Amino acid sequence: MADAISRFPLVTDLDSLPADVRERILAVQDKAGFIPNVFLMLAHRPDEFRAFFAYHDALMERESDSLTKAEKEMIVVAVSADHGCLYCVVAHGAILRILAKDALIADQIAVNYRTASIGERQRAMLDFALHLAANRGVLDDSWQARLEDMGFTQGDIWDIGSIAALFGLSNRLVSMARTPPNDEFYLLGRVPRAAAN
Repeated sequence: MADAISRFPLVTDLDSLPADVRERILAVQDKAGFIPNVFLMLAHRPDEFRAFFAYHDALMERESDSLTKAEKEMIVVAVSADHGCLYCVVAHGAILRILAKDALIADQIAVNYRTASIGERQRAMLDFALHLAANRGVLDDSWQARLEDMGFTQGDIWDIGSIAALFGLSNRLVSMARTPPNDEFYLLGRVPRAAAN
């Protein structure tokens, strides 16, 4: 747990963490094969760790009306790229590649989602996410009509906006702490898992 992953205190012994935080970190390590740096960066403040990941899970893990998990990750990658957050682009780009079963899509969205190989519905979704996150826009009648015409429900629209907002927070925290993405994220979804380890 090198100091290079955060400008703030790092927990040097997982056993010193509250049991629920430690168990969450170890569960992620078991699933991924490594501990994502953001977990270690946030662990020094257990209450904030819990709150952040509770909201993350409430948005990203729940079934939306029509948004897929891959589309949710598209929002994260597009917003994070606009905010210049390397950690979130790389980490969530890896998740997007895996969920979409497409080794190219995350890079295309991070560089310019407007020219990425995605559908018009997904482009409208990302237009709205960036309208909120980058342009400090609002949901007005014309945006609501455009999104509903693309098949998004009010619940979906809330999810798009909430994901854009959460990752605005995440982008700022990770950038402030100067937390780099784990090397493992760069290969996930690009090469077979056994080769990546």
